[in-house]
Amino acid sequence: MPMLIDLLKALADPCRLRLVAVLLRGEFTVQELTRILGMGQSRISRHLKILTEAGVLSVKRQGTWSYYGAGEENAFFGAIRPAFERELEQLPERREDLAALALALEERRRRNLEFFDRHARQWDSLSRTLLPVPDYLEHLLALVPSVATLLEIGVGTGALLPDLARRAARVIGVDHSPAMLDEARRRLAAGGETGIELRLGEMSHLPLPDGGAGCVVANMVLHHAADPLAVLHEISRVLQPDGSLILADLARHEREWAREQLADQWLGFEEDELQGWLTAAGLGSFEVQRLGAAVGQEEVLLVRAMRMKPLR
Repeated sequence: MPMLIDLLKALADPCRLRLVAVLLRGEFTVQELTRILGMGQSRISRHLKILTEAGVLSVKRQGTWSYYGAGEENAFFGAIRPAFERELEQLPERREDLAALALALEERRRRNLEFFDRHARQWDSLSRTLLPVPDYLEHLLALVPSVATLLEIGVGTGALLPDLARRAARVIGVDHSPAMLDEARRRLAAGGETGIELRLGEMSHLPLPDGGAGCVVANMVLHHAADPLAVLHEISRVLQPDGSLILADLARHEREWAREQLADQWLGFEEDELQGWLTAAGLGSFEVQRLGAAVGQEEVLLVRAMRMKPLR
């Protein structure tokens, strides 16, 4: 009963309802929430504390940043959440809050795009030098099945595309940076590679039809995503039923400077965090490998998952 009373008290405030409505759509920092809701930082922090203590929200610490999102500790809130979310759409400020939320995500995306357009030519050496990882590409390629159509998202300078082309009849590479795609074209031309399609597009809005790929490869790109769960939903959309996602990314680390020097939005991921997102995106049968790192390197997570067939 005390938990129920605390929950009802926590939700009995218009500002906190707006906060919950925003954070059910994604994970945001206090600074982002102050801009989205137009409130002062101390006010936002006070409301976040009440909602977190009631189990409505949870907080993830990444370096000096804290991301708030929907919590799972309060079972009653979890039970009423679907109906509660529908009611939140009726909040008077809902339209303005959703518009501000979209602007916050667009700002994340814009900073990322500007960084990669500016550093495209130096990207390969920059990423290897600043944030070393163990050799993992052979492990990644061993997971890639032979398919008719394979999509790589966030191709960067295209280093992986020739190897992927030997595993699929058709390979499509997508990146949101025109400068990166120019580097990829130069690389493919220099290597005499033909038949690989390069397309300009966002990870969260892939230029492919529903079920258009038998396999999607996401190599060290998810930690740059403004909204990782939205990206995984989009990957699920373009995968055929039983199609495979092959993902390589950084395990959680504390190299705070990577946000500025490498345009990292997230300081890697925890295994259970990825598995929760994969499940929410309709991906299952996942396997996660953690590749150990030498001194000075960061560990890598390798994930294989399949798009689940819709229930009949």
